[in-house]
Amino acid sequence: MINPEITPEAINKIGQNTLVSHLGIVVTEVGKDYIVGKMPVNHTTYQPFGILHGGASVVLAETLGSYGSNFCVDHEKEYCVGLEINANHVKSAKDGFVIGRAQLIHKGKKTHIWDIRIKNEKDELVCISRLTIAVLNKK
Repeated sequence: MINPEITPEAINKIGQNTLVSHLGIVVTEVGKDYIVGKMPVNHTTYQPFGILHGGASVVLAETLGSYGSNFCVDHEKEYCVGLEINANHVKSAKDGFVIGRAQLIHKGKKTHIWDIRIKNEKDELVCISRLTIAVLNKK
């Protein structure tokens, strides 16, 4: 499970000066087998027609799942990277924030699988994603 000592503040510090911070992604909650974060829907995350870019939703999904997996392993021996992600874009978003909740659904020795549901501030489903993470040995 996710290291209980990790805090949203510590995770957000790791994301500074990366695509994560450029898109305004902020982790807001960490549980034993889930992680929650939000992302603004604005000029930095729009596609050219003024709605949330599907790729931005995928970045949010992979960010949350990757963070979660990397805090489930022994950093002395292992690290985690995205192996495969899919996303179904269910509803558009034009403003405010979207909130993603990544739930760990499989924690194997070499792979983790996350279910990520991204909703708008009205609790309406915007995107559903499945992320497979590879657990790699450090050399």
